[in-house]
Amino acid sequence: MLTEYRNIFDSHAHYDDEKFDDDRENLLTSLFDNGVCAIVNCGSDLKSSKRSMALSEKYENIYFAAGVHPHEADEMGESDFDEIRELLKHPKCVAIGEIGLDYHYDFSPRDIQKQVFEYQLKLAKEFDMPVVIHDREAHQDTWELLKKYQPKGVVHCFSGSVEMARDILSIGMHIGLGGAVTFKNAKTPVAVAAAVPSERLLIETDCPYMAPVPHRGTRNDSSLIPCTAEVIASVRGTTAQEILNLTAENAKKLFFNK
Repeated sequence: MLTEYRNIFDSHAHYDDEKFDDDRENLLTSLFDNGVCAIVNCGSDLKSSKRSMALSEKYENIYFAAGVHPHEADEMGESDFDEIRELLKHPKCVAIGEIGLDYHYDFSPRDIQKQVFEYQLKLAKEFDMPVVIHDREAHQDTWELLKKYQPKGVVHCFSGSVEMARDILSIGMHIGLGGAVTFKNAKTPVAVAAAVPSERLLIETDCPYMAPVPHRGTRNDSSLIPCTAEVIASVRGTTAQEILNLTAENAKKLFFNK
């Protein structure tokens, strides 16, 4: 546990994941005692969105996003989306997510992915809420829909080029960076980390996945965010604590309207 840092806002986590079943309560309590100020736990379908809501109701500093991940797009019925709409009204629901396109695995047909993504972008407009975007090997189609609807929000675990980042920034969205910036040969994520304006940068874990070096291959959690912040700080000529401070401020503005 890295205890020397404070003001750690994890803008994208999955603490409802079964990998945390054995020690979830002890872990979360320790995180909030050791520098973590807030967490946004993101849903991927109706069940995980409900689990995320339950976590937010149990812990003061956990908030949640409700939405349907592209992997689950073809399993959702109309009644499921009716329930998602109800979750969006919860006082601790701060975003719609994670939503988007995934052409790496193609667990759902691409036409269904796009339909479900577009429906949720329309929800974001209706509810005036930010979105949390998943984009894996689907940059062009993701960009076309984001350009069409121009939501507020973040492209999480950003994997595109600096040029694509500039497109995302041009419509007012944020860029979320996580452990990938610490990986060996991570030239593009590091270049993006250097290029994103300070007011548009968010930091995240995507835990239990994407643990940063030197913890790669282990279960990730919010205590490891400083490893990512240190690398981002090194390419931006600042300190890790300053990165944590500005990303926390950005997250509060985006998710809490503060």
